[in-house]
Amino acid sequence: MIILHGFAASNYYNLVKHVLLYKEIPFQENLIYSTSDKLLTISPAGKVPAITTANGHHISESSVICDFIEEAYPAKPLYPAEAGERATVRQIMKIAELYLELPSRRLIRYALSGTAAPEALQDEVRQVLNRGIGAMQRLCQFSPWIAGKQLTMADIYVYYVNTIVDSFASSQLNWDILDEIPGMKEWHNSMSKSAIAKSVDADRAANMPEFMKYVKEQIAQAKTERNSPP
Repeated sequence: MIILHGFAASNYYNLVKHVLLYKEIPFQENLIYSTSDKLLTISPAGKVPAITTANGHHISESSVICDFIEEAYPAKPLYPAEAGERATVRQIMKIAELYLELPSRRLIRYALSGTAAPEALQDEVRQVLNRGIGAMQRLCQFSPWIAGKQLTMADIYVYYVNTIVDSFASSQLNWDILDEIPGMKEWHNSMSKSAIAKSVDADRAANMPEFMKYVKEQIAQAKTERNSPP
C-alpha cells in the first residue's frame, strides 16, 4: 500500500491525494511537516508531498509522483493516449506551476501575517503572472475539461494550483486572476463540486488550525534564534 507523507494544508499534497482517490488506489496518510528531520529520510529536499511505494521506494516532487502513479496504476488513465496530447497536458501543468503557483507562493508570508507585500515584489509577481495568464489563455480549452474532452492530470493539477493563486495572489494584488482566463472560473467551480474535491477540501480545512499553530511556532523559533547571542 502507498503511504502519502505530508499535510492536508498543502496544495501539492492535496493534488496527489486527489489523484490517488480518483484512481481508487489504497493508501495511508502520514502527517508530517516540512521542517521535520524525519521527512529528509523520504524526501531529499525536505519537501512535501512524498510517497513510499508498496515496494518501499521513496518518491518526492508532486509531478514526479503523479507520473509514477499513472505508470504504476494505469487504470482510469489521466493522460491521453497520443504522445502530443500527453505533452500538451504536461505543458499546461508546468506553466501553471511556474507562472501561476510559484509567483503566488511568494506572497503567502504576507497574506498569513495580514500585511501587504512590498510594492517591488508585487510588481515582480504581476509580471510573471501576466506571462502565465497569457500562456493559459492560449492553451486551455475547457471543452469541458482543461485540455479538451477528457479529464486529465492537468485538471487536477491546475485545480490545486488555483487554490494558492486565488487565496494569496488575488488577495494581495487585489486582482481576480482566475477571471483573466476565459472559462477558468466556471471550470474551477465545476471541479470543486466533485465528491473527491469536497472530501480533500474538507480535510484541508480540518488540518488548517493545526498547520497555522505549527507556522506560528516556527516563526517564533526563528525569531528566538535570530535574537540569541552568537
